[in-house]
Amino acid sequence: MRLAAALVLQLGACSRPADDGHVVHRGTAMGSSLEIEVYAQDSATGRRAIAEAVAEIERLDRMMTDWKAESPLMDVNRAAGKAPVRVPPELFFIVRRSLEISELTGGAFDITFAGAGKLWNWRAKDPRVPSADEVRASLADVGWRGVKLDREAETVFLERPGMRIGLGGIAPGYAGDRAMEKIKACGITSACVNLSGDVMVIGTKGGAPWNVAITDPRSEGASVALLPVSNAAVSTSGNYERFFERDGRRYGHIIDPRTGYPADGCLSVTIVAPVLAYADALATGVFVLGPDEGMKLVESLPGVHALIVTNDGRVLRSSGLGGARGS
Repeated sequence: MRLAAALVLQLGACSRPADDGHVVHRGTAMGSSLEIEVYAQDSATGRRAIAEAVAEIERLDRMMTDWKAESPLMDVNRAAGKAPVRVPPELFFIVRRSLEISELTGGAFDITFAGAGKLWNWRAKDPRVPSADEVRASLADVGWRGVKLDREAETVFLERPGMRIGLGGIAPGYAGDRAMEKIKACGITSACVNLSGDVMVIGTKGGAPWNVAITDPRSEGASVALLPVSNAAVSTSGNYERFFERDGRRYGHIIDPRTGYPADGCLSVTIVAPVLAYADALATGVFVLGPDEGMKLVESLPGVHALIVTNDGRVLRSSGLGGARGS
């Protein structure tokens, strides 16, 4: 799962009655930080909503993880090149949605990146750079068109034995969407879910939009912009938290599925969209495309906005990103 907590919420202090229904939860989920803030009719309702949201995230993690041996996703990976695997409807939906975004981004977002990503281990004490021959050979196991879906049977089949699916670029966003649905089902109209930088908000915070600070990838603890948002999703992809350096070059954790190497066209990409799973996947795809191609794509998508920090430190905003403030 993506570990970079690229966004931080600006939590303002408010003077309110003792039981105003304002409840904040901080913990971990999907191997990353999790923060949920709700304004409910009372604190008991707020706590129940948060408990249901957390349980939903944990349920989806068990279904979509590729870090644990036993999950429906790993069943698909183990059967690569052998046979189609029937999967739960939600997993089928996410794989189908991923392939649609792969087509939209020209393959820059590709859940089969893991065929090449398996060569890179950013968690190792002494990470190694694979040889050019290794990377070139791994590309035979990458390609979203090699994922075959049967909608009637709800099966997923990976055409080649070495193929592997990794959903770290979309599953956290989907989990955030589903968690918010659980919160809304409790009658709550103002809330925020922040799963390691994948942020979904509804309503307002004290009558004003929620403020989401976009981390400055060049300076720890600083931000490049403050986005006031309501009823929207915000997701950031960047290479400034999970990386290693060799011979003066930084190798981030976002793989360009077209080359097999870490993408290095920019420092970070933030996407604002109506749905968090969509924002999550687009942030990865635009990061791989780079500033020029990525911004061109964003400008063509209705309801989607972007903020890109380039390698030379420029902060680019899409034309529809109104209300963003520099910081």
